[in-house]
Amino acid sequence: MKDLGELHHFLGMQVQRCGNGMLLSQRQYMMDILDRAGMTDCKPCSTPVDTNPKVADADGAPVADATDFRSLAGALQYLTFTRPDIAYAVQQICLHMHDPHAPHLAALKRILRYVRGTLHLGLLLRPSTSADLVVYTDADWTGCSDTRKSTSGYAVFLGDNLISWSFKRQNTVSRSNAEAEYRVVANGVAEASWLRQLLQELHAPLRRSTLVYCDNISVIYMSSNPIQHQRTKHIEIDLHFVRERVAIGDLRVLHVPTSSQYADIFTKGLTSVFTEFRSNLNVQSG
Repeated sequence: MKDLGELHHFLGMQVQRCGNGMLLSQRQYMMDILDRAGMTDCKPCSTPVDTNPKVADADGAPVADATDFRSLAGALQYLTFTRPDIAYAVQQICLHMHDPHAPHLAALKRILRYVRGTLHLGLLLRPSTSADLVVYTDADWTGCSDTRKSTSGYAVFLGDNLISWSFKRQNTVSRSNAEAEYRVVANGVAEASWLRQLLQELHAPLRRSTLVYCDNISVIYMSSNPIQHQRTKHIEIDLHFVRERVAIGDLRVLHVPTSSQYADIFTKGLTSVFTEFRSNLNVQSG
């Protein structure tokens, strides 16, 4: 085995040492995507998605080259490995890869314009004095205009570093906001449980409970209330799973105000707080 020295590049990702941390970026990869799309000199924009209602499946005329659309959408999916700030926007265009129309192409081009203006950004990893595991979870209830399914998102931090995140449309329609929020809490708890087990196997067990933050008061009550009733029987498995983790002390479900709900960036288009949340996810410049 040969020692190749310090890590600089890996699978298209550049590793840049900055201060006492590392910046993971895909600058060259982003430039290649822009070149493929013919948007190297496009006008940048400040956010990857606007706050207008989500585009329906059949709106607008079909795109002339669906294969090119799918290729660019797939390339942007790989970019989310170091750019979680575009995760929601990419997820939205990927929902229409099977039959893209003009508004979907416009949404993809907006992401590329945002990428053009943020080539200097990457995911920052740095030493942290804390080794606590913290999860932020959020859901956009009935956000899909075609199916009325909700969009889930969570972000997992180990100390000050973002180490895992998820963004997806839920598989079933939720009949209440609390149900949609509880489903994503259960997904976040499952991820946290796996990470706790992984750290234990690496001989670095966590000493304190994982904190799971949610901005829905009903979900917090449900996570510790042992009484099962008619309003929650349709999410019974998720209820028992989370309550079991809470009962054994592995985690606590706590309230967080919407102004500090960082997972919000994975479930809807933001404007005023987008830059702040992006920084809180450690998407920064070198």
